[in-house]
Amino acid sequence: MAVSSVPIFNSLKPPSASLIACSTVHSRSPSSLGYNSFWVKGGFVCSSVSESSRVRAIVRDKGERTEDHPLVGDLVDNVGNKQVLWPRLPERDFAGTPYVPVYVMLPLGVVDMNCELVEKEGLVDQLRILKSVNVDGVMVDCWWGIVEAHMPQVYNWSGYKRLFHIVRDLGLKLQVVMSFHECGGNVGDDVHIPLPRWVREIGQSNPDIYFADREGRKNSECLTWGIDKERVLKGRTAVEVYFDYMRSFRVEFDEFFVDGVISEIELGLGPCGELRYPSYPAKHGWRYPGIGEFQCYDKYLMKSLSKAAEIRGHSFWARGPDNAGSYNSAPHETGFFRDGGDYDSYYGRFFLNWYSQVLVDHGDRVLALANLAFEGTCIAAKLSGIHWWYKTASHAAELTAGFHNPANRDGYAPIAVMLKKHGVALNFTCVELRTLDQHEDFPEALADPEGLVWQVLNAAWDVSILVASENALPCYDREGYNKILENAKPRNDPDGRHLSAFTYLRLSPVLMERHNFAEFERFVKRMHGAIYLHFSHLFLLLKRADLPMYGRCDLAQGTLISRFELALLLHVYKLLTFYQLIETHELSHLHLQGKQYQISNCFQMKSRLHLTGRMDKSLLRGRKIHVTFVHDFMQITTDIYIYIYIYIYAYDHDSFK
Repeated sequence: MAVSSVPIFNSLKPPSASLIACSTVHSRSPSSLGYNSFWVKGGFVCSSVSESSRVRAIVRDKGERTEDHPLVGDLVDNVGNKQVLWPRLPERDFAGTPYVPVYVMLPLGVVDMNCELVEKEGLVDQLRILKSVNVDGVMVDCWWGIVEAHMPQVYNWSGYKRLFHIVRDLGLKLQVVMSFHECGGNVGDDVHIPLPRWVREIGQSNPDIYFADREGRKNSECLTWGIDKERVLKGRTAVEVYFDYMRSFRVEFDEFFVDGVISEIELGLGPCGELRYPSYPAKHGWRYPGIGEFQCYDKYLMKSLSKAAEIRGHSFWARGPDNAGSYNSAPHETGFFRDGGDYDSYYGRFFLNWYSQVLVDHGDRVLALANLAFEGTCIAAKLSGIHWWYKTASHAAELTAGFHNPANRDGYAPIAVMLKKHGVALNFTCVELRTLDQHEDFPEALADPEGLVWQVLNAAWDVSILVASENALPCYDREGYNKILENAKPRNDPDGRHLSAFTYLRLSPVLMERHNFAEFERFVKRMHGAIYLHFSHLFLLLKRADLPMYGRCDLAQGTLISRFELALLLHVYKLLTFYQLIETHELSHLHLQGKQYQISNCFQMKSRLHLTGRMDKSLLRGRKIHVTFVHDFMQITTDIYIYIYIYIYAYDHDSFK
């Protein structure tokens, strides 16, 4: 029986259809089990009488409309000629969980090729909106191809300096990426920023400064790691060029380091700023889920391979695999990556060990210099989430990218150890992806992003380094945000491990659309571990405090808005003071229904925390408290009601400076 899913945005009416009970949410298949039904707000809800069935569905005939209901989810499944509305399962409560800072990536072209800030007014407006929902900061790429564009060691930071002043004035933090790669040609790239012109001129006479595939095709996304110690860049090695760039940045923006505006420096270590080989370039015809190709055929890396083969005593191993397929091959189509293939032979293990060690050594060299340039600043390195073919024995796509991670080996542990050596945080992508979605969309890819995320995060946590993350693809839906939250704050982790930060990809007009931004705001609050206290609890506390109530209170529907709306919120404010819920609190304005009210008697109060009701004092012990008022409106017939919430953010001391 065919089952399809469509979004639901309709109004609920009593169904005339017969009811179908469903056994489990995982199978999403109809069942012949018995059911009990009852009427709720214009619809029938049915549930199986079986104890093993935990799912209820509202069923209607096609063509009838359904309105939002707390029990109803976002999808309706077509089963035969019936439609089954699946209930929204209870979400995990993140109130009181550790505070995870949230950053937002700025557009790739926020600074143009002349190092001028683009569309300043619009950007400022967007940054103000981000600040209004308590986003911690933004991430910006400082492009090598813009700053050192024309001549070696001649740097132009003007556009970035203007941007950084704006960010600081708005009270936001900065994550800055040292982007030593080309922008353009990859997923999400909407601008083209090449490597510096003087570097490209060198590449015309010596194309081996770039990575190359087996066919000899060069990739100008970034410099090959084979020239890390070769003086081929106007008398400098590649790592010396990177170091001079970092040192110039550190001197130019010293004030932003001193006052703590720059919270992190992320080092670009390869294509897309990631520590990997450019093994799946779209410009060379790669398409998902191709395995990619090895990128070690420039003369400098081949020289390194020859030396490694000689040291091993097998000089004839100084070659790349000749049966590894092409960019869009599947593992089983190749002699090297198929089950039982050459990847696990003596030669295969030698080659893959060398190939992955070159990656680790490159990171080791650049990060050592980064620690010299940015002493005392948090430094991060980014790994890509190559999740396709993860459920095969060879993990072919990871192997071509430089991660020696077949089923019988942990390829991420050596990278984590290297990062630990330099005290560098790991930034990992694809935390929003769900394995089930990948199986539905690309079943042939045998992908497992959840398994990959689990492996990489644990490899880092096992050596006690900080782990941050970002989404690999644009994310606007609650399911994706919930997946990020689950990875950010693992449930029941015995050691209380969690992400040190999350960076959202990326600021765009689509994100700023009303519905999308509302979901994003909700996500930020949950990442911050906000503690919610509903008005119904406040009402009881108000009576206990013997404070007068204004307006009509209806706990079933909320509080009717009237001319007493401001007075009501002010009493809530007094209530917090009365019960000493605030350790440090300053409040100057209240925003209600588009109007702003000035509160003249602002004050600062320090006292012991005294929490009542369902709030657990242990959640806030040892932390500073910041309180803001938020309201949500809801239209019911012709009357407008307001639900009043208080969001109490529990910050670690270091995060609330």
